[in-house]
Amino acid sequence: MSSEKMTSFTLRQGQLFDAEVNNIKLNGQARRRKRQVPALQMTSLICTLQDHRDDVNWCAFSGNLLATCSGDKTLRVYNTRDFSELPFSPLSGHGYSVHCCCFTTCGQFLASCSTDATTVVWSMASGEIEAVLEHPGRSPVRICALSPDSAHLVSGASDGTLALWDFPSKQLHRTGGVNDTTLVACSFSPCSQVFITGSTYGDLRLWDLNMRQLHAEKNAHDLGVTCCTFAPSILSGGQVVQFRLASCGQDSQLKIWAINKFSSGGYRMQLLHTLTGQSAPVLSCAYSSDGQLLVSGSVDKTVTVYDANSAALLYTLNQHERYVTACSFSPTAPLIATGSMDKTVNIWRLEDGCRGSDGKPVSGKSARTSSEGRTSAGRSKLLVGDWSEEDVSAWLVEEGLEGLVDKFTANNIDGTELLCLTKETLASELHIESVGLRNKLLRKVEELKTDSVCSGTPDEFLCPITRELMREPVIAADGYSYEREAIESWINTKNRSSPMTNLPLLTTLLTSNHTLKMAIGRWKISH
Repeated sequence: MSSEKMTSFTLRQGQLFDAEVNNIKLNGQARRRKRQVPALQMTSLICTLQDHRDDVNWCAFSGNLLATCSGDKTLRVYNTRDFSELPFSPLSGHGYSVHCCCFTTCGQFLASCSTDATTVVWSMASGEIEAVLEHPGRSPVRICALSPDSAHLVSGASDGTLALWDFPSKQLHRTGGVNDTTLVACSFSPCSQVFITGSTYGDLRLWDLNMRQLHAEKNAHDLGVTCCTFAPSILSGGQVVQFRLASCGQDSQLKIWAINKFSSGGYRMQLLHTLTGQSAPVLSCAYSSDGQLLVSGSVDKTVTVYDANSAALLYTLNQHERYVTACSFSPTAPLIATGSMDKTVNIWRLEDGCRGSDGKPVSGKSARTSSEGRTSAGRSKLLVGDWSEEDVSAWLVEEGLEGLVDKFTANNIDGTELLCLTKETLASELHIESVGLRNKLLRKVEELKTDSVCSGTPDEFLCPITRELMREPVIAADGYSYEREAIESWINTKNRSSPMTNLPLLTTLLTSNHTLKMAIGRWKISH
């Protein structure tokens, strides 16, 4: 890598966001410039990428890569581990400004579209061009989107035309469009069966894969739509399947919609929230991979992050010097990328509640409630998983099991190990011969688990499988959140059925629920 790319990396710490993230609903992916960053709550600016020579138009994450595109006709690709630029970057294949880019779900390919009337497919293994898709009519292509199943790619152009491509074969599948407008926004539903477009005319239109228009929401944004994106989850109940959609526009508003599909096959859009946290046209928006957060960028140079369920404004970031044109969440890490007409891309990290108010990591000792002076009533199930070996010993004495302290200490039994004890481990590993003593201990452990449910621990923080506080919550295909280890074990032994609905899981893909993890971490500290 050239010395031009091997430049400094600046880490910045932020402050914890003091308010709880409420209403978490579980039903339902270079060169750096050092700057002084004011203390931010729950977020920190970790680096600024300055490689583009013109406006940054779009940014997109895959599991381990970040792609950005610009008016300088190039795309740049970075490794999200350290945000170093890949050896084959920049990608130069477009003749004019590159407006949009998107990854396939697995990250194997990157698609980009341009004023040169083409959509180019790039290999992320080599950086080589896999295909050049020429838009029908040769009109400048303003937007492109890949379906979550990577089966289709749609591109929208300045003349209002749409092209739907079969992505594996790179062949044109269908064409359609809207007269007298420019298509500037597009997003596929999480089921990959429908997609929505937004135009400078201000309407949002829903289409199926046969290019049939299913619904038109006229005047969704006065003066024009600028971006739209589906939430990653699907909600269902009774005879209705519901998607969530975010859209933004020249009216300086960010809107959250419910798109309801009825058993009759009809669709209806309902406006749920209108967010007005920015004072100028909102140019971009994106959901987090768990659907709990929503980020937007504006002409007022700010980036705002909202709770997607309650529509509460969580925080505002003010580090860009010109319009914020692009934003994206990482599907695998608590990171946000924002691009701007100041030619930079900022990378932000969302904290998980395990840092102190000074931004420094909280030590294990201070993060846990001290065992000194703690009564058994103060030991809820929330804290059991965090108990030290000394905490467990103190609990044994309080429960009249002091005779087991030496055995537990010799075997390094902490809170996590305590919750996992079974009759077999007590007999074979701890060598507790008395059946009565083993049964008494297990009853006490079960009381700990039972008491935890009634101790004030929010039910949404408990894994539906283990009924224990989640440490690594993930969202499964059924829309519920589980402890990662528990749901992985369930999938491996229960023939891929949902623990909550008993219906087959359409996929075994698990998505980290970063918002839930942050809320749990913050709640643990406050309790």
